[in-house]
Amino acid sequence: MNYEVYHIPSNFTDAGRIMGLFELRNLVEAVILTVPALYLCIAFLPFGLTAKIIVTLVVVVPVGGFGLIGINDDSMTRWLGYWWQWRRRRRIILFRGEVRT
Repeated sequence: MNYEVYHIPSNFTDAGRIMGLFELRNLVEAVILTVPALYLCIAFLPFGLTAKIIVTLVVVVPVGGFGLIGINDDSMTRWLGYWWQWRRRRRIILFRGEVRT
């Protein structure tokens, strides 16, 4: 019996990802989340430059990381869409099996 052997490269899941880890959609969402936070921190904080940089890093790095990773490996907008659908379609089941909205 002849079996055909297929060699799967180790980086086959890297297609369409940034640095092999993050999807492009997540990167765009992270930039959209971090740019306003960066601007607000730099423009409106009444500290010196060093303190502004430190506070900005403390705020922007977690927000950007959250945007890159997403929720349950989904992008933020995809997760919000799922959540919105669940929120609209949920019902309360009463004891008699009646549905109340």
